[in-house]
Amino acid sequence: MNFADLGLSPEVLKAVGDSGYDTPTPIQEKAIPYVLMGRDVLGTAQTGTGKTAGFTLPMIDILASGQTKARMPRSLILEPTRELAAQVAENFVNYGKYSNLSMALLIGGVSFSDQESKLDKGVDVLIATPGRLLDHFERGGILLNGVKTLVIDEADRMMDMGFIPDVERIVSLMPPLRQTLFFSATMSKEMRKLADKFLMNPKEIAVSLPTATASTVTQGMITVHKTEKRPAIRKLLKSHDVKTAFIFCNRKKDVDILHGSLVKHGFNAGALHGDMNQSIRMETLAKFKSGEISLLVCSDVAARGIDVNSVSHVFNFDVPSHAEDYIHRIGRTGRAGQVGHAYSIATKADDKYLAAIYKLIGKEIPLIKLEGMDEIAEEAAKIAEREKRPARSPRGGRSRSRPAETTQEAPTVREKPARQERPVAVAKTQQPARPRRDRYNREDETPVLGLGKDVPAFFKIPFRKALTK
Repeated sequence: MNFADLGLSPEVLKAVGDSGYDTPTPIQEKAIPYVLMGRDVLGTAQTGTGKTAGFTLPMIDILASGQTKARMPRSLILEPTRELAAQVAENFVNYGKYSNLSMALLIGGVSFSDQESKLDKGVDVLIATPGRLLDHFERGGILLNGVKTLVIDEADRMMDMGFIPDVERIVSLMPPLRQTLFFSATMSKEMRKLADKFLMNPKEIAVSLPTATASTVTQGMITVHKTEKRPAIRKLLKSHDVKTAFIFCNRKKDVDILHGSLVKHGFNAGALHGDMNQSIRMETLAKFKSGEISLLVCSDVAARGIDVNSVSHVFNFDVPSHAEDYIHRIGRTGRAGQVGHAYSIATKADDKYLAAIYKLIGKEIPLIKLEGMDEIAEEAAKIAEREKRPARSPRGGRSRSRPAETTQEAPTVREKPARQERPVAVAKTQQPARPRRDRYNREDETPVLGLGKDVPAFFKIPFRKALTK
């Protein structure tokens, strides 16, 4: 089946052809016809299967007819992260370049004034993260009672990040008669209950098991001690033909530490996590997509939605604490039928996380042998030795947290010195007291001109000597 068989307009088909696609993916083949019918859709598909085009292409056709109003968009796409929202906006621009449609991207880290200027002119489609969208609504910059099509993308990720209350509030601001498209990579009982709140008689689409990993990805795992993880990741990078790779960490702090370690050892790496400035995040991601950066050390903010062509490897520096994140992470490679490799570094503390992953994917990750483990252990011992060294205080002494070793002799009791009597101050020679002079009634001063001694004392303020001369 080709895209022309799905009922899309010639303008959309031309844009799809310019992007180099002619055959739809299974999720696109099943979802696009029902979206064009105006039906609600509940779609489940693993990451990298083309869900974005599955709702973007028919939405462009639906919006091609009609006229927008200021501050009243006709369609809304909600995304959990800024990167994913920017990715969808890029796809909308590419697929809608032959259609006269306007779009606004509302994400954090960008000035409100630029976004408000677009909203004032009126937009056909709004792509936003929940938090920034509510900020504009509370400022009175946007109205949602004109939305006819709502897309909730990566709904399971929304739930993991705690955005569901914001999504529920946003939905309450929309008209009840609308078309809702609900897409998720996984479909748990909680997700199904959430979908029942938003959807009316939806058409369910599931192209593959939500717990399946891509068959084009070769998986492997090595087990090391905690102090051996950084030497191990460097050995893995050197022993494999890595062109471009994601390196995932569980914590933002570890992203910065690992990035600094790789750069120090001569690797071409960049860092990406949620605490970074939005402009820096977009610049780093652009460099990674263009090939200027070959390694991207990141948190799970990059686990979904970031479409980078020809990613050869994915490395889990930390085993994910949520089993579903393992599927999303390794889904960054082996996309569109290409061959990919995913390797994980595990420690003894990761056993419970690995057990959950094995239960989810239905198989164990095979162990691989890594040459040079003796060198890794030796370097790890040096790292451990450096971490054991006592910290130094700013003055060069030992830190208070690591006191110096003392002898086993009993401490001597320091006696207080005898209190000395303070010397008695020698009394000064008694001098006769000077008579007090009244400031306002001085008999020895020259009286005020024209006034006798019978006037009140208040008026007898003497002149200064300088004025009497």
